[in-house]
Amino acid sequence: MFILANFLSAVADILDYSLTIYMYIIIARAIISWVNPDPYNPIVRFLCRATDPVLDRVRKILPNLGGLDISPIAVILFIIFLQRFVIKSIGQLAAKLQFGIGV
Repeated sequence: MFILANFLSAVADILDYSLTIYMYIIIARAIISWVNPDPYNPIVRFLCRATDPVLDRVRKILPNLGGLDISPIAVILFIIFLQRFVIKSIGQLAAKLQFGIGV
């Protein structure tokens, strides 16, 4: 059972790090949107390509607030929810499997 527990623990850690990195990418994209960035800059292009698919889906769901884009806030809140609920649950399941607590 310890192999499955270690696997779940590793998956939880990788997901947590990946979501944290993606959250920072969304924050960078939001900050860059405050200025008039060069659309041909490779960093701006990367940020747009990495975040537009998710942010566009959220923009379709959220109401139009007259030019105020709150989609990055909504995505960041969803990432925090995933980190606090899903990833923490996977980590606790791994701990129960490894130590045999309540199994």
